[in-house]
Formats: sequence, C-alpha cells, structure tokens
Amino acid sequence: MNSDLKVALDMLEREREISREALFEAIKNSLVTACRNHFKSADNVRVEIDEDTCEFHVIATKEVIELADDVMDPAIEISWDEAKEIDPQVQPGGFVEVEINSKEFGRIATQNAKNVITQKIREEERNVIFNQFFEKKADVITGVVQRRVGKGYSINLGKTDALLLDTECVPTERLKQGGRIKVYVLDVLSTPKGPKITVSRSHPTLVKRLFEEEVTEIKDGTVEIMAIAREAGSRTKMAVVSHNPNVDPVGACVGVNGSRVNAIVNELYGEKIDIINWSENPGELIQNALSPAKIVNVFADPEERTANVVVPDLQLSLAIGKSGQNARLAAKLTNYKIDIKSETQAKDAYGFRVEDYMDDEYEEGEYEEEYTEEGYVEETTEGSEGGEEYIRMAMMPKRVPQRQCAGCGERKDKKELIRVVRTPEGEICLDDTGRKNGRGAYLCRNVECLKKAQKKHSLERSLDVSIPAEIYEQLEGAYEGIGESAG
Repeated sequence: MNSDLKVALDMLEREREISREALFEAIKNSLVTACRNHFKSADNVRVEIDEDTCEFHVIATKEVIELADDVMDPAIEISWDEAKEIDPQVQPGGFVEVEINSKEFGRIATQNAKNVITQKIREEERNVIFNQFFEKKADVITGVVQRRVGKGYSINLGKTDALLLDTECVPTERLKQGGRIKVYVLDVLSTPKGPKITVSRSHPTLVKRLFEEEVTEIKDGTVEIMAIAREAGSRTKMAVVSHNPNVDPVGACVGVNGSRVNAIVNELYGEKIDIINWSENPGELIQNALSPAKIVNVFADPEERTANVVVPDLQLSLAIGKSGQNARLAAKLTNYKIDIKSETQAKDAYGFRVEDYMDDEYEEGEYEEEYTEEGYVEETTEGSEGGEEYIRMAMMPKRVPQRQCAGCGERKDKKELIRVVRTPEGEICLDDTGRKNGRGAYLCRNVECLKKAQKKHSLERSLDVSIPAEIYEQLEGAYEGIGESAG
C-alpha cells in the first residue's frame, strides 16, 4: 500500500472537496506526461491505479523484435530475449507488457509530472468553488469586507472573494474593513482565473431572502411574499399573503414585539420596512400600499394599469410621501400608475369622482346596488372619535374609458380614437389595437387632428420626445390605412 499517497489524497478530498476520481485522473495524466518527456513518446503507455491501496503501475506495450541489434526505438520495441524473461510464450512480432519504474524518470520529467498534478488540482478546486457558489446564485450569503478595489469592495466569502460594486451598494451605508455583512449573489461566472462572483446590497430580493431566513412561516410556505418594492437605504414596501386563515401574514413577519422585522432592519442599517396585506382586489391593494395615509376612493383600471386615488385634504402630503417616495413605492409594488388628489382637487377632476363612472341609464340608487353586486365597490365603516368614517374602494366598471385627443382636445371613448405610441425601442407608430407597450397619446380618427397635434407639439409633450417631420409624414401615411378607413 502506498500510504503516503493515500494520506495526501484523503487530505485533498476532505479539505478542498476534490473528488478522488479527479485526483486519480490527475495522477494518471502526470505519469503519462512524465513518460512522454523521458521516452519522447507515450502512445503505448497506460497507468493502472488501485483505488483502495493507491498502488499504481506504469505499463508500456512493446513490440517484440527477434534480434537485439534490430531494436530501433527502445520506448516501443523490445528484443526477443528480454521479452521471454517477461513472457516465455511470446514470439517475434508479438507484443509484451513491460512495467516502467517511475523512479527512473529524470528531474525534468518528474517536475513536469508535478506541474500536471498541481494544475489539475487547481482546476478541480476552481470547479468545486464555482459549483458551490453557482448553486447559491440569487441567494443570500455572509461575507467579510476586505478592502476597496477599484469601483467597489472585495468581499471575502471563505474560499473565494466576491465583488460588491458601488452601484450595488446602499448609498447610506458605510462599509468598514473586517465588518460582516449579508449580500445577495447577483451572478457567478467561470473564468480561467477562477469564479467571478458579483454581489449586491441594494437588490430588492435581498430583503425577500432575509425574511425567508428569519420568518418560519415564509420558509414553510404558510406565508408568501407576493410583491416587494425597495429604495435601498431608505424604505421598502412588501406585500404578503397567508395560505392559512388562522395565520396573520403581517403579524408573522413582524414577530413578537417586532423581533423579526427589527432583526432585518438592523441588518440593513435602519432601513424602514412597511409590510402590508396582499389583495387580488386592485383597489384594496392600492389602499394598503399607500398606508399609512387614509384613502377615500380608489378608481383602478386593470387593463390600463392606472389608478386614480382620492385622499382627505390633510392626508395628501402623507400619501405622496417625502419627495414622492410613498406614492413611488406603492406604484412599484402594485404595478399601477397611481395619480393622487385631495378631496378638494378631486371635485373638479375627471376620473376622480364616482359619477364619472356612472351610466346615464341608471337611476339614482340603482347604480350603487348593481355596482356592489358585481363586486366593484366595497364600503367599510370604521368607528372614530368624530363619528362614522366611510371609505369606498371602486374598480372601474367594464366600460370603455374616455381619452382626450391630443389634436382637437375633445374627450371621446377610447375605442373611437387611435393611439400613438413610443415603444421602449424608441419607435413612434400608430397602435390601433391599443396593446403595444410604451408611452402613448390619443388622436381622433382623422388626419386633421394629427396635423393639429403637430402644429401644437402636443404629441411631443405627451410622448416626451422630439418628433421629426418625416415621422409625422409616416404617421400621416399610416392614417390612410387605419384612421380614416376606420372612421
């Protein structure tokens, strides 16, 4: 038994987590390389290793030549007399297997063999580290801040280092050398120098993963995080839902005396976290997302993903938040474009009044009853010191909403207008289906309104882009096939 080799292999397998099969393959390749350097050829050489005892044998298959003087290459040929000492039955022209003593290799061949083994061990070690961290991609791990590197920080993860770029740092955080932090693994790439790992402290999913670690109910699936919006270093809003009616999702995330949420707040160096109840009702979800502000009315359009919200006069600044942060996070959380007005402002604003969504054929009182049956309006009554307080949340009924023509300024049903859209790629075109992604404006189905919009530059203001004359010519040409024919 080769005890020294066995001990070395056991140590490499245990400490560096390199498989024994890979180590045996490295030894075989190194011995073949040594033979090639020593004999200038190794095509007829094979290596056999007993994986239990770690005994290895280098065997060369040589052709038997009748006369010793006729042996031209000792590396691949052997005389008949020498071959009969190994196999008495062998005949000239046959082949015999000859064991090579590896101790006879020269210094250069031995050094090359050592380099092959070292290189293979490094490659396997890089592969092991890459596989370990690739499995942790999109997960949270703990690291130690080492030093400043270019436009970021080097974070030690134990077996390797990761890069935390300035763009992925929280602006309000001041990282200290030697400090332990939790980071979100953004990407893991395999490179010749080893795995390249990039991490983040500002990614919204970091907060989600921290709650999954801290809250047992989230880990076992009883509570689910449905949406999350974050402005790193300042505030995060998170919507949760419980799949068990006996479990309060918000209470589970907060913990007893706020123990669970406070642990995450401390990890994020004081970042505020708002936890709200998720709802499939857009009106209720938007109301929850705008908390702590009180809401009077929510008029949500699920097709357009827009919502008009009415709040008490004294709650307007609270609903919008400092620098618009509360409204901005609520919009990200709900994926709705939210427009907020006070009760005074809403009185003269179309789309912020209940009567704007009432059809003429309904008589007074009849509309509210029908509306409630379809589930579009919910009314809740809450007790307060000033008496009863009524809050109405309404989803827009399934009727064609009205839009204003950018040319003539007249309001019409959306189906009577043509939408001009600026796509995310920057293309400006007509969208007769109303389903293209991008920023849009509406025009009547006649080319005169397009010309008026061009003269007033109203399309440019609506689309927030400068429109060259040739684009207007293209739009005018498209009108011939869409606008006027449909009109």
